[in-house]
This record gives sequence, structure tokens and C-alpha cells, in this order.
Amino acid sequence: MCGIIGYIGYKNAADVVLNGLRRLEYRGYDSAGIALNDGRLYIEKTVGKISSLSDLIDVEKLCDYCAGIGHTRWATHGVPSRTNAHPHTDCAGEIAVVHNGIIENYRVLKEALIKEGHRFVSETDTEVVAHLIEYYHGAEPLVDSVIHALARIEGAYGLVVVSSKEPDKIIAAKKGSPLILGVGDGEMVMASDASAIVEHTRRVIYIEDNEILEIRKDGYKTYDLKKNNIEKKVANIDWDIARIEKGGFEHFMLKEIFEQPETVENAYRGRILLDRGVSRLDGLRLSDDELGDIERIVFLACGTSWHAGLIGEYMIEEYARIPVKVEYASEFRYRKPVLKKGDLVVTISQSGETADTLAALLEARAKGIEAIGITNVVGSTIARETGRGVYIHAGPEIGVASTKAFTSQITVLALLTVLLARRKDMTPEEGRSVLEDLMRVPEQIRRILQNPEIKKIAGLYGEKRNFLYLGRGIQFPVALEGALKLKEISYLHAEGYPAAEMKHGPIALIDESMPVVFIAPRDEVYSKIISNMEEVKARQGRIIAIATEGDEGIRRYADHVIYVPETHRMLSPLLTVIPLQLLAYHIAVLRGCNVDQPRNLAKSVTVE
Repeated sequence: MCGIIGYIGYKNAADVVLNGLRRLEYRGYDSAGIALNDGRLYIEKTVGKISSLSDLIDVEKLCDYCAGIGHTRWATHGVPSRTNAHPHTDCAGEIAVVHNGIIENYRVLKEALIKEGHRFVSETDTEVVAHLIEYYHGAEPLVDSVIHALARIEGAYGLVVVSSKEPDKIIAAKKGSPLILGVGDGEMVMASDASAIVEHTRRVIYIEDNEILEIRKDGYKTYDLKKNNIEKKVANIDWDIARIEKGGFEHFMLKEIFEQPETVENAYRGRILLDRGVSRLDGLRLSDDELGDIERIVFLACGTSWHAGLIGEYMIEEYARIPVKVEYASEFRYRKPVLKKGDLVVTISQSGETADTLAALLEARAKGIEAIGITNVVGSTIARETGRGVYIHAGPEIGVASTKAFTSQITVLALLTVLLARRKDMTPEEGRSVLEDLMRVPEQIRRILQNPEIKKIAGLYGEKRNFLYLGRGIQFPVALEGALKLKEISYLHAEGYPAAEMKHGPIALIDESMPVVFIAPRDEVYSKIISNMEEVKARQGRIIAIATEGDEGIRRYADHVIYVPETHRMLSPLLTVIPLQLLAYHIAVLRGCNVDQPRNLAKSVTVE
């Protein structure tokens, strides 16, 4: 969601901050701004893209500024406007603040500050923070003023502050919204995302909740909310700037779709013991006895990760015979869920920062339930909170619509299934068969990616307004994911359904102008899905079928067929989802949509 960048050092701060904001564009935003500090504050902000902000700024004329902060805003309180864009300032224009999160008690604070004579200009909750710091800053150092202000704030924040009275420092604070400090040589970079840091340094410090940083170009101090010193360990980012470049592709999303042969392989590399027909997931940190004591698994996730959890449910219940429940994290946190000894909570989040998933995790842990994380970002909040789990190793995912993270999550869930199933009834030979097929998946994905028919089909249906995606069994979540991808990036209406449920309502929508996408590999429900296709065909619906290679018979029912290689039934979603990702991508491109930054969406939802 919103992005934060802060810099202090020997370089042109305007240049560094603007480049950092460009690195954060993928997170989703509607306005942007920058504040530079050399004893005077220079502030510029605008609605729209970073390019519009950059057009307003003469970087060369601002070369004396060696400290600055910047922000990309995704509107919550107040419409997108220049006034509501960050940074926000105090009455005197001496303090500038950028903020991710929501200040829940801002109305109460605002009323109190107005009575003290403070003048507000925006509709945002964030402006309260600037005035609250101003209230204390006249008589004490900036770091103390921030600490005192935070004592009165309720809500979530990733906060970066500068003051013209103290141009040699930046203050940062975190509670519930990610912040990372990049430690350079004579320079420091603070950001909400490592993508804005790696071109300067790979040495980072992950900031925990309720920590305050006082940052200078040659060092930093970390405090708790009582200003006690905290020692922090420096970690290293294990990827470089090339991983967040387009590499010759038109869009990040297309690049990431084409990276899936490598990312699936990365997800299982070093985790397969083929001779024993079993997987190893050392990061779980669960003993054999603890694995054997699992009576139920509860997946907590949102969006695409929730669809991955549904696939995990099918896998684990069928092969490991352990009951599974898949919960929307956003609903779970406000219910009174029934959790008991023997439950294992598994949070699934690409970013590891999803606010609802993190809150649901903390709710489960408060009840004394074991919890692990499946996430992509090393050092993310969920990874640190659980202390154990599995990294999917997909690398930075820049496109807002998740693709490679989804297939990497499925890969890890397949490994988890084999690990658990081998403790039950799955024989070494059966385990070996699954794992051998998994090792074939990367090459099979490469074959699908070279299919020219997908783009041609997209050209035929790009002007349609409604799509229906249907699947049975383990392909039902794939139908949901295919529909979500189309909605996210092309702004077309699409619905995913279990194919058998079509007769219980959606069949009323079908006519000659309705494309219906069937996920129909040759499996145990193949004859049933064919019957559903006949029902659509009888009502003049246009059928696009995802089918198993060699299935020529399906052409009798479908207007178009996209073939995928045959694999183990448990692994089939890894292949059937690839054409759906490409179909959505090509339709969105043909419609002129912003594929990497679709409207109203953010990559990581860090507020409710």
C-alpha cells in the first residue's frame, strides 16, 4: 500500500528520494510528495504519478539538500488531492511527517489541538501527528517530541519525521506498518520496502513494533517508547537490483509470469528427499511428535493467498487425512473462532505484512495456538512474529496482481502435504511419484508459456463485459484465482464457481455473449465437467477449456482449448493456472489497462 522513503547522507537527497519513490510505485498509490531538509524545508507534492511529481522538482538546483523524506499515498482519510498528499506539516512549517497506517483516535486529538490554536488544512488523520509533535517540540529534542506524541496515538503507523530545527537527523517509528533501515557507508536509507534500499546497501535493520529510530548519516540509535536503548542486529538482503527491473519485458506482471519455472524450482530446491519419497521443511521447527499431534490445520489468508490455502485444503485432506479450515483473515480476527489444542494455524502472505493476516495470527497466538508462516519476504513481520515457517523464495514480486507467489505458495503446500501424508498412509513410492512430478513442473510451465493460442483467444474476448470461471474439486480454487486475475487488471466482471453450482443460479447469466472458462483436466471428475460444458453449450455460451494434452475429445464441447501437460492430480493447479494468468494479462493489455498498477489496488494491504 502506501510507500515511505527517507534518506540522509552525502548524496543529493532529492534524487535519492525520487528514485526510491519510483521503486515503491508498484505498491499502489494515488498521490505523492517529498520534503527536503537542510535547515529549511522544501516540500512538493501532487496527485497522480511520480513522473508528475518529478516534473515539479529541479533536482540539480536542490543539490545542497542531503536529507529528505518521500511518500506515495493510497487514500484512506480524505480524497486524493495535493492537500491530502504527504508529507504533512505543522503550523509553522518546521516539521514534516510521512505516515503509513491509520491513527484511530485522530478526531479526538484534532479537536484538542484545534482548541490549543493549531490550524489544520487537510482531511487526513496523518496531519494530527505533525501538530502533535509540534506541541512538544518547542521545549525538547525531536526524538523526545515524537515519543511523547506516540504516547497519545492509538492505531497503526510507520512514521518518518524531519524538523528544520534538527536538519542532521531523521526520526522513524513503527507499530503495525513495516519499516526497514538500510545501513550504508556515510548514508542511511529508511523505507517501507527493501526495493527502495537495495541500490544503496544490502545491510538492513528490521524495525519492530514500538521502536523509535534516531538516524544520522553516520549512525543510528534505537529506543523503546520509554527511550531505553535497544541493540539491533544487521541483516543482509540476498537479492540485487536486477531482480526488480523489467529485464526486457513490457510489464513486471509478464516478467513474473515467465519467471515461474524458476520460482517453483526455488520453492522446492533443497526440500526434496527423493530416495525416501518425502519432503523436508526445516523452517517449521516442528518435531516428529509435534507433527504427529496436529489434529486440524487452519489457514489464514487474504485474496490470492486465500485461494492457495483452498488448494492446500484439498491436498492435505485427501492425502494427509487431516481436517483443514481456510479462513479469510479479515473475518477471522473479528469472530470468536473455536481453536483448540491440536490445531496448527498457518498464515499465508506474500508480503508477510498483510494487516488482517497479521492481526488474525496474533489473535490465534493469544489463544495459545501453534502458528507458522508461509511468506515470501525475509524479515517480514509475519516471519518474525511466528519465528518459524517456510519462505517461498519467489523473489521480489512487483506486479500488484500476484502470479509467481501464488504458484510458489502451492509448491510449498504440496511439500507440506507430502511431509504430513508420509506420516499417514502415503507410501515412499507414492511420495516419490508426487515429488518427481513436482520436479517436472518447471519445464512443463515453460511449454505452456510458449503457447501462442492464449494471446489469440484474449483478442477474441477482450471486449466482453462478463466472464464465468468454472472448476471442480481442486480446480475450483483455480477458477476463483482466474476470475480474480481478470477482475484485478482488466476491470471486467468475472466470477469463479464450482462447476456443479452453475445450475443453482449462475446458469441464468449464460447466453451467446457470455465466455465461460472451464478448468477441465482429465481427472476423476472429468465426466462431470464435460456434462457441465454441455449445459453451457446448449445455452449458446462460448467455452474456453483448459484441458490435458492429448484430450482431443474435448474439442466437441469447447470453442477454444488451451492444453496443459499431464501431471499428478495434486499438482495440476500449478499448470492450469498459468493460461488463466496469461489470458487475464493479454486481455488487460488489449484494453489499455495499467497492468502493473491497477486502479484502487495496492500490493500489500497494511491497513484495514
